[in-house]
Amino acid sequence: MTDTAPPRADLAGRHIVLGLTGGIACYKAAELTRLLHKAGATVQVVMTQAAERFIGAVTMQALSGRPVTTDQWDAREPNNMAHINLTRDADAVLVAPASADFIAKLARGQADDLLSLACLARPIARCPLLVAPAMNREMWAHPATQRNVAQIAADGATLLGPDSGDQACGEVGDGRMLEPDDLLGEVVAFFQPKLLAGQTVLITAGPTFEPIDPVRGITNHSSGKMGFAIARAASEAGAEVTLVAGPVHLPTPRGVRRIDVKTAQQMHDAVLRALPGQGVFVATAAVADWRPAAPSETKIKKQRGDAPPSISLTESPDILATVACLADRPYCVGFAAESHDLLRHAREKRERKGIPLIVANLGPATFGCDDNAVTLIDADGEHELPRADKLTLARALVAEIARRLAAQPR
Repeated sequence: MTDTAPPRADLAGRHIVLGLTGGIACYKAAELTRLLHKAGATVQVVMTQAAERFIGAVTMQALSGRPVTTDQWDAREPNNMAHINLTRDADAVLVAPASADFIAKLARGQADDLLSLACLARPIARCPLLVAPAMNREMWAHPATQRNVAQIAADGATLLGPDSGDQACGEVGDGRMLEPDDLLGEVVAFFQPKLLAGQTVLITAGPTFEPIDPVRGITNHSSGKMGFAIARAASEAGAEVTLVAGPVHLPTPRGVRRIDVKTAQQMHDAVLRALPGQGVFVATAAVADWRPAAPSETKIKKQRGDAPPSISLTESPDILATVACLADRPYCVGFAAESHDLLRHAREKRERKGIPLIVANLGPATFGCDDNAVTLIDADGEHELPRADKLTLARALVAEIARRLAAQPR
């Protein structure tokens, strides 16, 4: 099936001042600029002299579609005050890469080049400063750098990273700048409303795999994409998120704690272990209802003329019903993936499980796809969310959950 959801413009209407300082990670800023622009943002690039040693202003101008500024005495500015003009219409200043030297400047309030001047002169109340460190692991670990990082955070800057891994110098460790895709995700998340700030959310996602023998099993077509999108959306909304995932090959959303499982029993046990202290439980996983009662310890061999083996099934644990029956249960949200009579089956499932909200969708029409169409069903009726990409739907569901939590009696 071909996905029809259009690409999201998560940063539409946003104006980002992107500052580049001296470091080999400047090469990543080219792709970051392209991604920001693709997400709908306008990007004004500001480069220090050191940054120009690593990447050309012509490249950044071509990718941003705007002249790059490098000089505090830029004569193109009618009032000759580029450091003032740059941030007055900006939604954020993003310094990526931010070198150890530039972070030290920010910590001291030093302003001896255009970028540091712009950071100091920005309207703090409405133009946040996002900083993506990039440096050698020893420089990052140095007490002076850690003091400076703590200081700029105390002054209101938001740190994005750093990451850990291979470094250009040949060493391995902390200090590596986040990859462009990750930085884009962090910037998008920064602007999302923090509707679940202070909340803890537990989510299940993906299929389960119930072994018949060491090489065969019972599973389904669930890709886990919806559950992972909900985990990302809940994290963007400020929640502390734990994701219990069946056997899928999807990257873990940044900031989300992930627990990998295989079978329905393993998912059940992992959920109950993670449950204490959770405020919301979203059961997105397509858990197998039945599993082989006695899986073979060796591969079941086919012999010519043999009848097909008879496999005795037993019921898998009902994770959602188990959680919903607890005296101190969290707010429970279920999913109903049906093949027919969608609304009737979903309504019956909500009542049978004893949960306040269920999300209904047609499984064959969404498994493996990047888009979906769902209907929210509660005691008051039904509310349809039209077809959209799964992250857009996940954000809408998170907003619905937040609204319902806020309406609960204190």
